[in-house]
Amino acid sequence: MKYHIQQESDIPASTQLYNQICFAIAARYYPPGHRLPSTRQLAMQTGLHRNTISKVYRQLEIDGVVEAIAGSGIYVRDTLKKKDLKDSFQSKNTMSEFPDQEASKAVDQLIKLGCTLQDIRKIFTKEIDWRIKCGSKILVSTPREDIGASMLIAEDLSPKIDVPVEVVPMEELEKVLLNSNNGTIVTSRYFLQPLETLAKKHGVRAIAVDLSDFQKELKIIKELKSGSCVGIVSISPGLLRAAEIIVHSMRGNDIVFMTTISDNNNRLLALLKASNHIVCDGPSLSVVENALIKNRSQLMRLPQIICAKNYLTIDTINQLKMEIGVIK
Repeated sequence: MKYHIQQESDIPASTQLYNQICFAIAARYYPPGHRLPSTRQLAMQTGLHRNTISKVYRQLEIDGVVEAIAGSGIYVRDTLKKKDLKDSFQSKNTMSEFPDQEASKAVDQLIKLGCTLQDIRKIFTKEIDWRIKCGSKILVSTPREDIGASMLIAEDLSPKIDVPVEVVPMEELEKVLLNSNNGTIVTSRYFLQPLETLAKKHGVRAIAVDLSDFQKELKIIKELKSGSCVGIVSISPGLLRAAEIIVHSMRGNDIVFMTTISDNNNRLLALLKASNHIVCDGPSLSVVENALIKNRSQLMRLPQIICAKNYLTIDTINQLKMEIGVIK
């Protein structure tokens, strides 16, 4: 992962770096448990002072995205890491031994820890019942101001997971859980920490899903000629803010860059008139295409449309299916 910092930008260098690291983690350039570059390595790559980088890492730790291990370094938080005996079972196709042998090993280990067979039955029954409860539905949640991010996650999950998927703003989630504390809360890594606390309070689980790395779209933007104008259209304000900082860090003032929420008709028309290329998410594609047809007479040229259809990675969807017990 290479970081690009525009030193002369109005956007603070620490903000540029923070957003790029967050995106790298959310897109799984750095998977859970991965050690991040040292402050010295980042200083050499970005030209930033190590104190600035330390400040960024401290903010990432406060936000629950990374964890600092004394004498070792900064690591991506592994939200699936269990401190007790709750290891996720592998799929039948990849298990090294038969399931009954794995179960026997687990029972033997619990006996060595001093558990009776009655205790072990209670442990397994409680764990299985909890997982079934958590797998009854998916509650996709982000702050109300960026509920578009939840809608993008739900858009990818609904066709692929055979359980109900519901979008709930973070501000309303506790009320929903008070009425029915079943299900798994799903969010992006940006919002995981407060939702983990809420999930624990109500006896459910919260899981972060990994975003697409958008390599195809970023490659196109990286290779645009100087002076080109690129527009990004999304239903997620948070995605637009992150994209603006990342693209600006990558290209600076070398290209003109515009963003808009898809339901802002005036801003969308201005973007259509100015842009050579338009990158949009799946839900925004039909809006962009209809706006092009409706306003064709006002456009000097038709921009090239690039649709980023997948917001989530296939791997993270399969991991979620396994965690809630619906993978086949």
